[in-house]
Amino acid sequence: MWFIKQGMKYGAAMVAASALALAIWMVIFTIRPLPMASETIGMQIPAGASVRGIADQLVSAGVLTEPYSFLLLVKLTGSGSQLQAGDYALNTPLQAMSLIDILKHGTFDQFKLQLIEGKTFADFRQKLAQMPGIRHDTVTLSDSELMQQISGQAMHPEGWFFPDTYYLDAQSSDADLYKRAYQKMVRHLSAAWETRQPGLPYRSMYEALVMASIVEKETGVEEERPQIAGVFVNRLLKGMRLQTDPTVIYGMGSRYRGNISKKDLLTDTAYNTYTRSGLPPTPIALPGLASIQAALHPAKTNALYFVANGQGRHVFTSTLEAHNQAVRAYQLKKH
Repeated sequence: MWFIKQGMKYGAAMVAASALALAIWMVIFTIRPLPMASETIGMQIPAGASVRGIADQLVSAGVLTEPYSFLLLVKLTGSGSQLQAGDYALNTPLQAMSLIDILKHGTFDQFKLQLIEGKTFADFRQKLAQMPGIRHDTVTLSDSELMQQISGQAMHPEGWFFPDTYYLDAQSSDADLYKRAYQKMVRHLSAAWETRQPGLPYRSMYEALVMASIVEKETGVEEERPQIAGVFVNRLLKGMRLQTDPTVIYGMGSRYRGNISKKDLLTDTAYNTYTRSGLPPTPIALPGLASIQAALHPAKTNALYFVANGQGRHVFTSTLEAHNQAVRAYQLKKH
């Protein structure tokens, strides 16, 4: 009988200890900011979603690392029947109770901006300046002043903002979006730089960003990007000029009207890769992740030339003779 009583006491103590540990864990989960995967996470909860389905979706989106603490908190607060379908933009820092409160109120005022690969910083700045419903705190800043504010350096802004879909709450500051897009680009570029292919002709991570922007402008076909990068890497390694039209167009600025002439190719600017060797001084567009990866992991190829085939892709060649034949076959026949 003594053993039974002792066992019951031990069991009760274990239950009490477990309950206390669970209570402590729930307090920590409730007051500690959620370890969200990024500064802002946009997600859509469909109508009729179960509480478990919502929890799993929050894990998949990177809001939660596991569903069980959230499920228990919903149960303890009696919020299960109050969670609403809708579009959400969840911003750090965010605590668990605040998350539940947001989900209980359904769709709220928010704004979405899609930053597209290949667009320029000027395009981005104009689009953001025209966006309603947010605070425009940076419109009076010069490009240099804006970069000083968001990065700590008064550098050229082109290329430094990651193309993605961004969500903003009503009355958010435009400065917040600039910072998020800049920080996201730095993270992706740094990660790709750390795993870069050996022997590349870049003296810095910034030069890789310049190359990525050129690759972005040369093709919209994702699987071609490593080949395009491979051609340009080969040309740099051989001391050949890049001779790429998008850099010339960028250097023309407002003079560009949709066509590029022989005179334009011969008119020297800092971005004319027909008249100047090496990479241009800055990126020429906002590159996406595929172009960044291509610039740092180019295809191993002997190609030194490529020409558009008129069907949205390119023909790659390794000799000038073969390139000229491709030009005659795919370009000159159109005129």
